[in-house]
Amino acid sequence: MNLVDKIPEIPFRDWIDTFIEWLKNVLAVPFEFFREDFKDFLSDVVTDNLLKVPAEIVMLLVVIAAFFISGKKIGLPIFSLIGLILVYNQGLWEQLMQTFVLVFVAGLISVIIGLPIGILMSKSNIVEKIATPILDLMQTMPSFVYLIPAVAFFSIGIVPGIFATLIFATPPTIRFTNLAIRQVSGELKEAADSFGSTPLQKLFKLELPMAKTTIMAGVNQTVMLSLSMVVIASMIGTPGLGKEVQAALSRSEAGDGFVAGFCIVILAIIFDRFTQGVTKKGK
Repeated sequence: MNLVDKIPEIPFRDWIDTFIEWLKNVLAVPFEFFREDFKDFLSDVVTDNLLKVPAEIVMLLVVIAAFFISGKKIGLPIFSLIGLILVYNQGLWEQLMQTFVLVFVAGLISVIIGLPIGILMSKSNIVEKIATPILDLMQTMPSFVYLIPAVAFFSIGIVPGIFATLIFATPPTIRFTNLAIRQVSGELKEAADSFGSTPLQKLFKLELPMAKTTIMAGVNQTVMLSLSMVVIASMIGTPGLGKEVQAALSRSEAGDGFVAGFCIVILAIIFDRFTQGVTKKGK
């Protein structure tokens, strides 16, 4: 027996299980809210009402938005229209809307959480040193692992899918916001200080406008990572196109799986081009 074998096993598993149980007890009320009320809101209010809108109207609105976001070019509107028609033609419109709600809600919450943390990191080297290894861990941890606490806290369905997606997709927004604000010219900051700007005035009138392009690049990455979790989140009962991919995989039906995957690609390209278009219009 070597020296390493003599070291007692560190009970990491027990510690993690104990911590999760403690967290579930302490946050029982908010967890119950997200497990029931928030789930009902997403399923019964958002998704169901979105599905009541005729598909033709949704397609028209997307095409109009694509036309203006792309700078009145016709490439993106035509692609969006053809892509959405193909999704509808394959009978996956409802699943597309479910996936859209998942990505939109998870992406929106990620940005709401990520922007303030990124701003705080840019203003404090101590916060940056603390947050950086945490972000490294969040980005290097296999995405499947995030499903474990999601199920432990919220059972199965769309809410744990959003929770897992949120953890996986938030770091880019935080990192890019921190980087963007730190890259704002020091001379401009000194000029703002010389004119008597308060920290909030300097942040909202100088730093954030100057950093907008880089921040939007982080938002774009967050949206893309959210979409990448769609298939994985289907393993815990999250509805949408990912569930169709998983079902096709379990039945060894290559055609159904490829079609569902192709629909995810269409949605990903539309999201990507929209966020890029917003970034370019802001320059």
